[in-house]
Amino acid sequence: MRTSPTAERPRRVFWLLAAGVGLAALNLRTGITSVGPVLNEITVDLGMSGALAGVLTTLPVLCFAVFGGATPTLIRRFGEHRVLVVALLALTVGLATRVLTGDPWLFLTLTALALSGGAIGNVLVPTLVKQHFPDRIGTMTTLYTTALAVGTTVAAAATVPVERASGSWHLALGMYAAFGVIAVIPWLLVLHREPPRPDPAEALGLGEVLRTGTGWQSVFFFGSQSAVAYIMFGWYAQFLRDNGLEPATAGLALSYLTFLAIPIALVLPGLMARVRDHRGFVGTFYACYAVGVTGLWLAPLQGVWLWTTFIGVGMGTFTLALTFFAVRTRTSAGTAAMSATSQGLGYLMGGAGPFLFGTLHDLTDAWNAPLAMVLGLTTLNLVVGMLLGRPHYLEDRLTTRSGKGATSAG
Repeated sequence: MRTSPTAERPRRVFWLLAAGVGLAALNLRTGITSVGPVLNEITVDLGMSGALAGVLTTLPVLCFAVFGGATPTLIRRFGEHRVLVVALLALTVGLATRVLTGDPWLFLTLTALALSGGAIGNVLVPTLVKQHFPDRIGTMTTLYTTALAVGTTVAAAATVPVERASGSWHLALGMYAAFGVIAVIPWLLVLHREPPRPDPAEALGLGEVLRTGTGWQSVFFFGSQSAVAYIMFGWYAQFLRDNGLEPATAGLALSYLTFLAIPIALVLPGLMARVRDHRGFVGTFYACYAVGVTGLWLAPLQGVWLWTTFIGVGMGTFTLALTFFAVRTRTSAGTAAMSATSQGLGYLMGGAGPFLFGTLHDLTDAWNAPLAMVLGLTTLNLVVGMLLGRPHYLEDRLTTRSGKGATSAG
């Protein structure tokens, strides 16, 4: 009988790897969600123009697309552990040093450095879960997605109180570098336990993934949920304010919306690991989106907390998308390739979402067309999710295509 990698590993190494996964995930969004609450203070203090402020808010999706897509190549050349250590160091150095400069362009450059580390980590952490915990994917994906949600929420919620207490946005943003220092320690301790690198002939790239229906389904599933999420993060509070809700209450509703990701991340990966067919989850999240968005359209203030709850639960498609990387692949190489391809192209879709939403609002001077766009995106998410949710694996689709090619050639 073949012994599982978890059983062969010393307990100390097991806990170091588990802690490393959780701590790394905790850091992947702090450099993003900490900026928005103090964006006005940053732009005023650094003398940023509106165009540069736009670049700052667009940098995350650009970095996630560029550096996330390059991660499989880095893994093949340097190995997973070394790449993650460098990524966490880049994230930490970027967060720590960008608050020390008064030059807006240098601030943007150092922000890009920090985001590059987060982008690489986005691809690497699901790969490491698949590699080190193949028999505990549900548990470890729960740890990863929950830590990611906690880090996202804490950075959004804690930045303003710290800025007000200290009188400095520099301290409020720079303090998240300390989390990066802590996160890199477990990976330094297990650096010598790097698994053997896979045969380069078995490596998968963007081209191989996109030659399968599974690859395209994952790209569009991740991209459509990302577009809806970025729309909600950027426009939800403004939509509620325009419909008569007090600014403080609108901000609280947005915080509640993001908080709902935490309990979903705690429960969903474990549930997904117990079944092979995940179409029921896709349909459930779509139904929540449909109820929440329709409620906002027809009666935005009368049931604001109910609609917010439905939409917040619907945004569980993010955890669903991340978990698909592990449950729809057989190997860590497949997970890395599917994750990098889906995130690299999907985040470009995500970045376009808020822009198109705002453009529709400006053109129509109303919210009907933008909300119809959101319903269209969630419907796209449903369609591709129903295809992706069927029991199958990326590698099997590649083998099938290779077999057909060989047959044709023969």
